[in-house]
Amino acid sequence: MSDIRDYLKNTRIGAMFIIEAPSGTGKTTVIKDLLAKDSNLKFSISVTTRPKREGEKDGVDYYYISNEKYDELLKQDAFYEYVDSQYGSRYGTLRSEVDSFINVGQDVIFDLDWIGMQQMRQKAPDKVVSIYLLPPSVKEVRRRLENRKTDSLDVIEKRMNLIAEKIKHWNEFDYVIVNVDVDETVKKIQRIISCERMKRVRQQGMESFVNSLIEEANSK
Repeated sequence: MSDIRDYLKNTRIGAMFIIEAPSGTGKTTVIKDLLAKDSNLKFSISVTTRPKREGEKDGVDYYYISNEKYDELLKQDAFYEYVDSQYGSRYGTLRSEVDSFINVGQDVIFDLDWIGMQQMRQKAPDKVVSIYLLPPSVKEVRRRLENRKTDSLDVIEKRMNLIAEKIKHWNEFDYVIVNVDVDETVKKIQRIISCERMKRVRQQGMESFVNSLIEEANSK
């Protein structure tokens, strides 16, 4: 039986789990918790042209590159998705980074906005699973943004002004969760991941296995 489990696991195609939320909703905390609890779940490290923040590391938080390098990657069609953010920086998800995981049956989790989700869904529709996190209130968003102390007041105001526009896209996602409690939200997403892994389209070795069952049944 262990041979069968190993075969099905090794022939599975990974899924691409995209999580989107307005800034201050708790998305980063949720993603870190999911990664810590699931060794088969990998984080997609994006490239960005923005400077590193205090405490960030190249190749861990982002791949920090120049605008010139970014333009070169664009010409090579090296991105699954890319976007110029509202704050002046540019971001992109490398195909090579993602494919190195999903081609060996590992799942990848993405911190992307709705624009990136749409681009990725166009390029890999069978692999994308999208999840939108809503805040319990707009007042709570402001409180979280101010308490984390990573942005200036001007940036916080820009983020607050964009909340309504971002939330309008909630119904373009496969799953929607109101993030009232982080632990509860993580458990809900874990259940989504578990169900998505069982989908027939991702179990590439299942057809061969089923054919062997049919052959065995017919030989009796």
